Amino acid sequence: MVKGEDMAKKKKKNEEKKQEKAELLKVKKTEKGFDADKISEEAAVEGDTAVKHKLRDESEYKDLMNRLKRIEGQVRGVEGMLEEGAYCTDILIQVSAINSALNSFNKVLLNNHLKSCVCDEIRKGNDEIVDELSATIQKLMK
Repeated sequence: MVKGEDMAKKKKKNEEKKQEKAELLKVKKTEKGFDADKISEEAAVEGDTAVKHKLRDESEYKDLMNRLKRIEGQVRGVEGMLEEGAYCTDILIQVSAINSALNSFNKVLLNNHLKSCVCDEIRKGNDEIVDELSATIQKLMK
């Protein structure tokens, strides 16, 4: 039972962290609004690591969230297939569809990143963003 209690505490702590981040994001969205002209990326320091944040306009946010929700539903469907003893190839085909959906999500997110974050940083004279983008693309292509 100790394991179960530890897992419950960890789950509760993770939920609290998510709630705190959601509140912080809500405050930032309220302060800056969803206006596309006001999209900004901000660096916040958490511990010793600088973490970048981006406020997305409402349409971008909704599109990305809808894509993730559909993917989440697909994953739940595969879970159900596994529980019901579905045939291996049927599950593999569904997992392939999930991979395609994730790749599509990444394409949309990368395109938005290029059009907003990267362009904005280049306009500001921050050429280091190109190195960051290159490293990100290399990670995506593994």
